[in-house]
Amino acid sequence: MAVLLTGGAGFIGSHTCVELLNAGEDIIVLDNFSNSGKEVIARIKEITGKSAMLEEADILDEAALRTVFGKYQIESVVHFAGLKAVGESVQKPLAYYTTNLSGTLNLLRVMDEFDCRRMVFSSSATVYGTSTDVPFGEDTPTSATNPYGQTKVVLERVMQDLYASDSRWSIVLLRYFNPIGAHSSGLIGEDPEGIPNNLVPYIAKLAAGKLPKLNVFGNDYPTPDGTGVRDYLHVVDLALGHLAALKYARGGACCEAVNLGTGAGYSVLDVLRAYERACGRSLAYEIAPRRAGDIAECYANPTKAKDLLGWEARAGLDEMCADSWRYARRAYGV
Repeated sequence: MAVLLTGGAGFIGSHTCVELLNAGEDIIVLDNFSNSGKEVIARIKEITGKSAMLEEADILDEAALRTVFGKYQIESVVHFAGLKAVGESVQKPLAYYTTNLSGTLNLLRVMDEFDCRRMVFSSSATVYGTSTDVPFGEDTPTSATNPYGQTKVVLERVMQDLYASDSRWSIVLLRYFNPIGAHSSGLIGEDPEGIPNNLVPYIAKLAAGKLPKLNVFGNDYPTPDGTGVRDYLHVVDLALGHLAALKYARGGACCEAVNLGTGAGYSVLDVLRAYERACGRSLAYEIAPRRAGDIAECYANPTKAKDLLGWEARAGLDEMCADSWRYARRAYGV
């Protein structure tokens, strides 16, 4: 019996693959490589000494999914595959609704057909919308301010309704906060194409000399230094959260939403200073106007993850940035 990782060659998927292989799981990675490279699969083997089976396919291709489920005995799915850039989702809403909604519905139908009803789903703290009631607990009302976030809100509801209709399902909805960092080996990490949308990959390119400066959007928020505060957690801690969620889902029927975060907030300037310590030099930045839709603070109440899954984040900000820089130096030849 095996665990299927859709989007398993991506940033979070590849780190989760490493942790599941290290835990003795048999893994099938399904990926269309639209935002990842096949070299990641070889690097996972280099890190773990173990091989994941690979299927190059798209979750929009229901026939291909059916072929994969017919080929292997799959007992659980960890579902990462989908489009994930907030800004791009505003520009390309149809692509996001098609890939994230239709692709996931295809997957759920095929899982049901093959009597595989155990799912760990990659959700997001974007489901908390513009709420300012920090820290966010799982009972915070959900909403969305962009198509990407809306797909997560809708898919959570789909899975909740699915479980309500058929209690044979075991589903854990993992609401990620802000994963950063990289594997300590420096072999896998986050390397988005073009100009990164997220803070730490942007700073990594800045530190590597690929970008001239960081624009800090707003320094007049009601936070300690005026810049926005977010809950950053190490991607390896996040990967271990998936292992804990999978173990929980194997315990019986459920449909639980669980935050994965540290419960602490770091400002934009906190992150910049930590990265300066990691790379050993000052990094240029400039204060820019606030971006529409940004909130002052966003961080988790992680109590449920500890109580239900026995999981809590361990790494601090300096470790996260040091691991990110180690990977960036390799990726950018610094």
